[in-house]
Amino acid sequence: MAAKFLFHEKSCFRCPDRGIGLTMMLSVLLTAPAVAQHPETLPSGVPAFLSEIHGAEAQDWVERQNRKTVSVLEDDSRYRDFYDQILSAEQSKDRLDEPEFLGGNIWNFWQDGHHPRGIWRRTTLASYRQILTGWQTKLDVDALAAREHENWVFEGADCLKPKDRYCLISLSSGGEDARTLREYDTQAGLFVLNGLTLPRAKQTVAWVDRDTLLVARDWDGAGDMLTTSGYPFVIRRVVRNEPFDQAIEIYRGEKDDVAVDPLTITDGDGNRILLIRRSPTFFSSRFAVLEGMETAFQGKRKGTLRWLTLPDRVDLKGMIHGALVFTIEEDWTPPGENRIPAGSLVLLDPHDTQARPEILFVPESGKILEDAAITRNTIIVTYLEHVQGRAMVLHASADVKNHWHQVVLPLPDMSSVHIVDTDQPSDAAFLKVESFLVPPQLWLVGTSQAGLEKVRQTKPLFNADELTIEQLQARSRDGTEIPYFLVRRKNMAMDGSYPALLTAYGGFLSSVTPRYDPVIGRSWLAHGGVYAVANIRGGGEFGPAWHDAGKTVHRQKVFDDFTAVGRDLVRRGITSRDRLGIRGRSNGGLLMGVAFTQHPELWKAVIMGVPLLDMINYESLSAGASWADEYGSMKNPDEARFLQSISPLHHLKADVNYPTPFIFTSTSDDRVGPVHARRFAARLEALKKPFFYYEDVEGGHSGTVNAEEIAHERALEAVYLAQQLMSAQ
Repeated sequence: MAAKFLFHEKSCFRCPDRGIGLTMMLSVLLTAPAVAQHPETLPSGVPAFLSEIHGAEAQDWVERQNRKTVSVLEDDSRYRDFYDQILSAEQSKDRLDEPEFLGGNIWNFWQDGHHPRGIWRRTTLASYRQILTGWQTKLDVDALAAREHENWVFEGADCLKPKDRYCLISLSSGGEDARTLREYDTQAGLFVLNGLTLPRAKQTVAWVDRDTLLVARDWDGAGDMLTTSGYPFVIRRVVRNEPFDQAIEIYRGEKDDVAVDPLTITDGDGNRILLIRRSPTFFSSRFAVLEGMETAFQGKRKGTLRWLTLPDRVDLKGMIHGALVFTIEEDWTPPGENRIPAGSLVLLDPHDTQARPEILFVPESGKILEDAAITRNTIIVTYLEHVQGRAMVLHASADVKNHWHQVVLPLPDMSSVHIVDTDQPSDAAFLKVESFLVPPQLWLVGTSQAGLEKVRQTKPLFNADELTIEQLQARSRDGTEIPYFLVRRKNMAMDGSYPALLTAYGGFLSSVTPRYDPVIGRSWLAHGGVYAVANIRGGGEFGPAWHDAGKTVHRQKVFDDFTAVGRDLVRRGITSRDRLGIRGRSNGGLLMGVAFTQHPELWKAVIMGVPLLDMINYESLSAGASWADEYGSMKNPDEARFLQSISPLHHLKADVNYPTPFIFTSTSDDRVGPVHARRFAARLEALKKPFFYYEDVEGGHSGTVNAEEIAHERALEAVYLAQQLMSAQ
């Protein structure tokens, strides 16, 4: 779902979509069929067999629903044009080839029509700066999958610092979260013969040295070493050429934790520290330094752990000159210090038990920390100012202790700014800048006297000449002003005649900012549609307090915010109820489900992607138990009452006229799982309500895994929206 674990368009670690960023997180979720603990809470008409994800009866049901949906939507004369337009965008050579610093070179993972599974390729920084970059393919995933007769999906690499020669390549089958890890030599361009290999499992890893790993996984395969959330909580030492059953246990968390992970953190000076991160809940983390590293892995000794004094809600960003850099997501008053507000960036020496935290960034008047990353001598900070992206570079002062000089970077307005990657051996960093209408630009920081260099300006993938962007506000039920972006035609008549698509996320401290989306551009905006993106509570657009306002029993505010934006679009004459559609994925899919059941009269079209919809049983489905910190738990009476009051599955009624929804999910989604979507569709079917249902057999929670599959699913959505909101074919 979010920056530490669950929900959004991108894959994330342990959330329906949130990513962590420091080391490559290879955690995975339970892949066994999910069966509700309380089947008696299911409404009538929902067959129990749908919980058996790969069961024969369930697959027959899925195939029947898919055939029905595809036969209607593909038969529309607009389908082929939508498909071709989306596929062309997904395979365009004009897409941004995002760079990664690795071993003194630039690496990139690339997919196109010739390489649907993708190639991992390398070039030099000098070559990458050129318009015609000279790439050298190092790993061809299509060839690997064909050679091994496996449905491999490349999920990234975790490399041994500082040389980055040896990496653990992460491969999943069909996009599921379960991964197989293999040692790869980036210089030779080959998998290491008899190298380190970790078979398919839910696991996180950290390099200790060339021959040693710390690994968290389900060691006996029986599930006894997985938390109730489905993540490992036992860390062992794995040594080259030693069998797994000889791996020495380093640390064991608790069954009720969300997860336990090993981390190796390095900096540009060559400092390295081994950490254990224990996550008792989704948003809480406790960090321990694994000390005695020089001798801990000689013989059978475990080393010792020293727990750092930090607030519970922190996010580790990296290390600079031996000090760890954290963001804190709750107010913190260290012993003998003043209060440090939530949303601050702090630095702490992990070796000095008396060290005072050094404050690097404090949120103020709409200026909210978004991300931070480390180079050798600087900290790159991105932040939001009224939901618009900004960036600065922090330089340590040479003459004043505990003082950092801030240099704000002059980047385009009305955009998002994201850190692509940083280079620890130097002060170089790549930033991506994009907006709804301006395709991604890539800026290089820290390599020139000017401090900022544009190295990529990608070509437009749809015509935006007649479009404009504005920021508007809607007033929520409790009076809170909710900002939203609107992409519309210039000089548009506010007569309510335009079809509008509204989206939002509203959870897990995840911010929704301007993003260049060729699929929306070609399949929606190019056909006269209006596009709105709401920054509702539950997200991180205005810091931790904005998120906390929509957690657990307060989540109705999130739903009210979204409804307020929908009504504001109608009130302003931007659209009408008969032309208003909504779309959301994962946690956003839950938002769509609640909007569908609470206000069916307000929407004409509703798209629910890989959604959570059974909120009474969600804790027993796939990784649901890990999200109780966000949604609440049925074990808590107050939270149970709230979950019962909003669970979309349980609030479908026979006497209500609903819009016809489009529900899509994936069989191999082992985060949220397809059971939510199946049950919701089955309940609609039992009530004789119309719906479209599509379940992709692969792709995992992140969605489809290659351009053809993406084009197919998004073209189905485009036809659905055109049929519901635009003129007939």
